[in-house]
Amino acid sequence: MEIKVNFLDNLRLEAKFDDFTVVADQPIRYKGDGSAPGPFDYFLASSALCAAYFVKLYCQTRNIPTDNIRLSQNNIVDPENRYQQIFKIQVELPADISDKDRQGILRSIERCTVKKVVQTGPEFVIEEVENLDADAQALLIPGLTSDASTFIAGKDLPLEQTIANMSGILADLGMKIEIASWRNIVPNVWSLHIRDAHSPMCFTNGKGATKEAALASALGEFIERLNCNFFYNDQFWGEDIANATFVHYPNERWFKPGRKDALPSEILDAYCLEIYNPDGELRGSHLYDTNSGTIDRGICSLPFVRQSDGEVIYFPSNLIENLYLSNGMSAGNTLAEAQVQCLSEIFERAVKREILEGELALPDVPQDVLAKYPGILAGIQGLEEQGFPVLVKDASLGGEFPVMCVTLMNPRTGGVFASFGAHPSFEVALERSLTELLQGRSFEGLNDLPQPTFESQAVAEPNNFVEHFIDSSGVVSWRFFSAKADFEFVEWDFSAKGENANAEEAATLFGILEDMGKEVYVAVYEDLGATACRILVPGYSEVYPVEDLIWDNTNKALFFRADILNLHHLDDAALEALVERLEHCEVDDYTDITTLIGIEFDDNTVWGQLTILELKLLIYLALQRFEEAHELVGAFLQFNDNTVERGLFYQALNVVLEVLLDDDLELEDYEFNFRRMFGNPRMDAVLGSVDGSVRFFGLTPTSMKLEGLDRHLRLIDSYKKLHTARANAAGLLGQTL
Repeated sequence: MEIKVNFLDNLRLEAKFDDFTVVADQPIRYKGDGSAPGPFDYFLASSALCAAYFVKLYCQTRNIPTDNIRLSQNNIVDPENRYQQIFKIQVELPADISDKDRQGILRSIERCTVKKVVQTGPEFVIEEVENLDADAQALLIPGLTSDASTFIAGKDLPLEQTIANMSGILADLGMKIEIASWRNIVPNVWSLHIRDAHSPMCFTNGKGATKEAALASALGEFIERLNCNFFYNDQFWGEDIANATFVHYPNERWFKPGRKDALPSEILDAYCLEIYNPDGELRGSHLYDTNSGTIDRGICSLPFVRQSDGEVIYFPSNLIENLYLSNGMSAGNTLAEAQVQCLSEIFERAVKREILEGELALPDVPQDVLAKYPGILAGIQGLEEQGFPVLVKDASLGGEFPVMCVTLMNPRTGGVFASFGAHPSFEVALERSLTELLQGRSFEGLNDLPQPTFESQAVAEPNNFVEHFIDSSGVVSWRFFSAKADFEFVEWDFSAKGENANAEEAATLFGILEDMGKEVYVAVYEDLGATACRILVPGYSEVYPVEDLIWDNTNKALFFRADILNLHHLDDAALEALVERLEHCEVDDYTDITTLIGIEFDDNTVWGQLTILELKLLIYLALQRFEEAHELVGAFLQFNDNTVERGLFYQALNVVLEVLLDDDLELEDYEFNFRRMFGNPRMDAVLGSVDGSVRFFGLTPTSMKLEGLDRHLRLIDSYKKLHTARANAAGLLGQTL
């Protein structure tokens, strides 16, 4: 994690990381102002807090209350060497906790990350650099050299060279990549989380049998998502980009809707229209670009090559964003390598959907077949030894598709996790199933798995597949576990050998789709210095239902974005119109405003927690419509999961509104004790909200210029780096942002 430090007045310092700011000072006796803890105080507190975290985690997973558990830490300093210290952590436990759990709680503290890092002894490297934002590769694996040549199946270059090439591309873009975490909880299963140090919302996860393979996976996913603009999906990219020569890519085209909002004739083809617009309800306005919010330019459309005949077909950027998420994206050392990865994942997700929603039972992989892959078997045995039964299944549906499945069961909670992997090679698909299972997960993380069900409707519900797609946390049918399989086991193999192996495998995978009667559309991206592609298979590779284009389109943001960002500047008529649209928008009241308008607010602010319900409440207050406000306050207090401070504000507002709406009560008779109960600052905010002197309490003013929204501006800065690189690659010098 990158922590940037700013020098403030006197001895005060400010550390910034993610969306947090920590201020440190020195005691007055050391010439400081005593306004904040010192740096070493934070260090001491970090180990105590980390120990308490693991105690809390242990107790939560076993439903042990922590109300009467107390923990303290003291550091005992050696009088002859102040750098030699003993950290004594003491835990006071209630009498009703069993001896087994007492020992378990003490052992849990041994897992404290701060403790382990201190005991191992971190190495400090102190150096001067010309630019803190340079040298992207320095934060990756120390000591990794490109002299070694580790080849793995599916890669056209050694891992070391792949990592060096991708790191160099990111460095050239001006992106500093940091590793936020590593996981290796069973043998031969590695995963990590990487992110842009400047814009942590841009992150990916990697997985593999070795740490190098996992890092290459994470970097490849990062580059694929940059090329396909995935990090910036659903977000407003700012007025500069909205008005630039191009918004997404230099080769995009904009088409105006026809008469009566008809779809432009230039977009899609007959095959796609039959899938996306079967009932003729899809209109041009449904496909306006969410990211730019520019309606006047028409529908932003991106070129894809139809594989059956090489024809270029234009797909609205809105359609891709709404239906496909990250499905069908990949980057590679070569285009063929990227295509194999891309098509494999499309098959993985489509077959997974067919199996889970069809409640199909899969055949077990025989033990003698598993024995051929000792590295994979060691990882599975590592899970079994930790008390997690593992089922290894052939998900090829009788040898038709290159897909495998590894399913984990958690007897402690009754939860299950069905992980799928795909690749032309049986071994690689199996390895991917296992590494996907544990990607970013600890053993404790396996306690949150959902329980299986016999309720077919819950399994087939569209959002269940979305949950499986995002992090495999969806529900699985008990029928999936039947010993009576719906298919025979097949030890399949779609792989090829030799230097053209990826090209041959890509052709094989394209051929499977062709045999299924599917049209395939491909876009290739190379303007960032890497080879990436996006593949769409209409009617097969969508993540969200096609109906979402009409009923749950992300461009609903265009109806609200400008007014919400300009909230403090709206007159009463504009506020009335805004709240009327919010009341009739058919979006759940508990949808957060971040999702509604595509703005990344800081999670730690009122904007970051704001929902449609609370926004309507604040608008009704500003309009002096107290009955509507009071009704929404009741709903807020009943279902609110906001901060304690925000909840107390609305508790105070609730009683004030009850007094105001009761003709027999006078506020002045209650104000004194209201102030005693809720405090003067909170009551000043409540009474100001009622008399109109305080508007939209807690919401800092902003506008379409996005001032003060640092988190979102960092995201836009990240995208501008791509925009500039694309403009330069297209020869649009002087037209960059």
